[in-house]
Amino acid sequence: MVRFSLFGIPIEIQPWFWLTLALIGGIEAANTPEGLMSLLLFVIAGFISVLIHELGHALTGRRFGAETAITLHAFGGYATFPAGRFSRSQDFLVTAAGPAIQLVLGGICLLIWRFGPDFAPMGARFIQALTLISIFWAIINLIPVIPMDGGRLMSAILGPRQIQLTLKISLVVAVIAAALLLKFTSSLLFPIFLGFMAYQNWQELQHRRGGSL
Repeated sequence: MVRFSLFGIPIEIQPWFWLTLALIGGIEAANTPEGLMSLLLFVIAGFISVLIHELGHALTGRRFGAETAITLHAFGGYATFPAGRFSRSQDFLVTAAGPAIQLVLGGICLLIWRFGPDFAPMGARFIQALTLISIFWAIINLIPVIPMDGGRLMSAILGPRQIQLTLKISLVVAVIAAALLLKFTSSLLFPIFLGFMAYQNWQELQHRRGGSL
């Protein structure tokens, strides 16, 4: 477990965070010095991108007066606000800040990648990895599936009175997104992740219905 503070915000990094990044980055290809270096650069890029994403949430929440902390774990991370109580508009802004700042980072890196100076091969791979991770991770996070940012944004828009509708939409979208990722990508991690969230949404929907089918 790694712990440190940044901008006065406590940050905890769990071991599964590094392992998940390594699996996404292709740990099986790290059987040569070049492959290992590429994997390490991918993990560092992933760490920077996800941390900036969570700092977007945390710093915006703190702007609204809430104490905050960040945890990085498998498949990303989260910012907590133990005593924070946000209005719906504030909750929307806190949630949107994460993917927004990550997309800005991805856009800057994309400009550097396309129009910047020529880098050494490993430097170019790092910029490329940081670009792709930032853009892809932000877009995935904006899928309207609870508990991802897109699901939380949808919840903030529809409000607490429409929680069952929010859960139904989230459940259907999670299943469709998982099926599409299975069809068009070779990775099983994100479809499994979405399938697990679909199951969580189904459980929560049944609970709110009082267990009736």
